[in-house]
Amino acid sequence: MYKNVSVIIPAFNEEKRIVNTLLAVKEVDFISKIFVVDDGSIDQTVEQALTVENIIVIKNKENKGKGHALKVGVEAAIEDSDILVFLDADLQESAKEATKLIEPLINDVADVTIAKFPPSKKKGGFGLVKNLAKYGVFLNTGVKLHTVLSGQRAFKKKVLQNIHLDYEGYAIELGMTIDIIKKGFVIKEIEVEMFHNETERNLSGFYHRGKQFYHIFKSLLGRRIR
Repeated sequence: MYKNVSVIIPAFNEEKRIVNTLLAVKEVDFISKIFVVDDGSIDQTVEQALTVENIIVIKNKENKGKGHALKVGVEAAIEDSDILVFLDADLQESAKEATKLIEPLINDVADVTIAKFPPSKKKGGFGLVKNLAKYGVFLNTGVKLHTVLSGQRAFKKKVLQNIHLDYEGYAIELGMTIDIIKKGFVIKEIEVEMFHNETERNLSGFYHRGKQFYHIFKSLLGRRIR
């Protein structure tokens, strides 16, 4: 039986959504500890997180990217955890769906679970980043997954003890996924009713997806060169 479940939430400028996300996570019965790792926010994210009781807040002075924030959270949580869950700070009330990610690990039917979101209601990008990530995983492992870029994941402790999190920016999910499969761990994609703050087809959205594409392509290129 897995007794200690910890949630790690990397956050950057999420003052408007972090409280609702934390309150929803606290509704999940399995969870023992909740860590918020603030990645150098310049708004009131930290102050808002601290208004919620029994939350452990870790503040990075500088913005170093999601991968670094997750690594800091894992280092803080792993010793006392049997299962660790990664959730984004903007899930709001849908964060309670984390239950669906934890149960397969408790029941020993998977080593890692990844959330599969419902189809987007908004027009975002053109699928280039998602397809690059899916192709990258298949090219490196022979395994086809649909949700390579989902940041909502749960892991048995032993998985995170056998992989590293030293990936640049948005390449963290791709890098972890490839490493997990190569190590022989079992991944299951789980359908959830989660939602988050989606990027749109505007200048900000295209900049975000362009940065994602660059980090993922660079990571994949590095694997081919080695």
